[in-house]
Amino acid sequence: MRVMVIVKASKDSEAGKMPSQQLLTEMGKFNEELVKAGILLAADGLQASSKGARVRFSGKNRTVIDGPFAETKELIAGYWIWKVKSLQEAIDWVKRCPNPHDEPGEIEIRPIFEMEDFGAALTPELKEQEQRVQAAADKLKKQ
Repeated sequence: MRVMVIVKASKDSEAGKMPSQQLLTEMGKFNEELVKAGILLAADGLQASSKGARVRFSGKNRTVIDGPFAETKELIAGYWIWKVKSLQEAIDWVKRCPNPHDEPGEIEIRPIFEMEDFGAALTPELKEQEQRVQAAADKLKKQ
């Protein structure tokens, strides 16, 4: 199963404060462990929400909302994509992770939908389309 491991934002990450060299070193070691274990598929930190935007949908209307966004505890500062055997394996790995902030925080783990999760709604044509899109995205990653 694949999971998205979500690092919640903090006041410091939203203020644009960069991580210390010590934290970067600890996270680098942790990421190397994930690679050696064969579970790391992707990992990135995100810039503060002040540099982002949201698009709100209401029927056919679209409204752009520029950051920063309120409720820091609801924002994302970074993520990993892991391939693990179970949710429990992901939990066990997160428990080994260095604290990403200099304050109490949370890391959330969410399973990623796989094609078979959609059942009959995913027609052969839609499955083929998804495979084409994924192949093109994989090709872009290599560029």
